[in-house]
Amino acid sequence: MTTPDAKADLRQYLQFARDALLWKLEGLSEYDARRPLTPTGTNLLGLVKHVAGMELGYLGDIFGRPSGEPLPWLAEGAELNADMWASADESREFVVELYHRAWAHADATIEALVLDETGKVPWWPDGKNEVTLHRAVVHVIAETERHAGHADIVRELIDGDTGLRQGHTNMASNDPAWWENYRSRLEQAARDADRDAAPRI
Repeated sequence: MTTPDAKADLRQYLQFARDALLWKLEGLSEYDARRPLTPTGTNLLGLVKHVAGMELGYLGDIFGRPSGEPLPWLAEGAELNADMWASADESREFVVELYHRAWAHADATIEALVLDETGKVPWWPDGKNEVTLHRAVVHVIAETERHAGHADIVRELIDGDTGLRQGHTNMASNDPAWWENYRSRLEQAARDADRDAAPRI
């Protein structure tokens, strides 16, 4: 049985994750918002686009509450991984506004249904695809936080900007010299550990 505040707790953590992810786009050029920073193409705007579609699926479609939002990149026959990047004609404003609409739709689902309500995830294996709303919200929080972590690293690679969320960086220091020294110490510790390790067979 859930407590009366369970929905509020879930909504709070979900919103923290949403805000953290969007904050990583602030102040960037169109190029920096989109450019791939890993060998698998991870990019900030693509993360937001992906999470918007995920929310609409998990906190809408699977509970019989389709949003009506056209998501051609998720349709059958769409290009593989098309939800993980924004094409030149998909503006930043379009992707961010889609994400805001996804929030509103997901929040309405959480408000309208009890946490024990069940739905089926059609892209999960049969026999393992029935979920409660509670589990679906936890899944979306976990996915959003995971991608917000990706965004943390991508943003740091772009311009060195770091932090948990606006107004609360949660970083050990704001001094670049401190971080340079810290990173050097970690590099040396890694080299020392590798040198001292037992020979590999």
